Amino acid sequence: MIRFRNVSKSYRAGTSHKQILTDATFTLPWRNIAILGVNGAGKSTLIRMLAGSELPDDGDIRRDVSVSWPLGFDGGFHGSLSGIENLRFICRIYDRDMEEVSNFVAEFAELGRYLYMPIKTYSSGMRARLAFALSMAIDFDCYLIDELTAVGDARFQERCAREFGRKREQSRIIMVSHSESTVREYCDMGGVLIDGRLDLYDDLDSAILAYREVLMTVQELPE
Repeated sequence: MIRFRNVSKSYRAGTSHKQILTDATFTLPWRNIAILGVNGAGKSTLIRMLAGSELPDDGDIRRDVSVSWPLGFDGGFHGSLSGIENLRFICRIYDRDMEEVSNFVAEFAELGRYLYMPIKTYSSGMRARLAFALSMAIDFDCYLIDELTAVGDARFQERCAREFGRKREQSRIIMVSHSESTVREYCDMGGVLIDGRLDLYDDLDSAILAYREVLMTVQELPE
């Protein structure tokens, strides 16, 4: 489980001040959880906090499970280093077998010689393939997903779906998505991020209903 205790988080957006969480205390259970919220609510910030790549302003976050970085996220790559050098760095951070991960990524990402070239020479598609392959090469108890997007051609997407399906047999996910069909496919409960709090719902239908009500309220506000 993942526990937030008295967590507050805010940031400046231009001249305004955005509050993501205010003295929030909650527990995310061993479930597949959808995080819903309007644009700007702070869903991506929450995902980064869950990953540990962004810290709260106050309070603490406890994890008794291993948590991934956001699935397919390539923002942590160092552009001047090659794909294989970035891979080795990640293996050291997560204490994973370098040869095993290298072999998996080389076969799965199908980058050929580009795996040994600087990341800055990659196309966006190549970066995405490397990022997804790395995400699948390392086993986590909980995978974080900030919008599930298709990567590569149809054949590669099919391979990604199969591999992700295998991961889901033994792991759980926490997903941010605006697509109801996507969260219904992957999640069984949900939370709505609004006004500095995360309201958790034990069943997904209740979470989606609450999210729709929030959307209606936002749409009714004057511009």
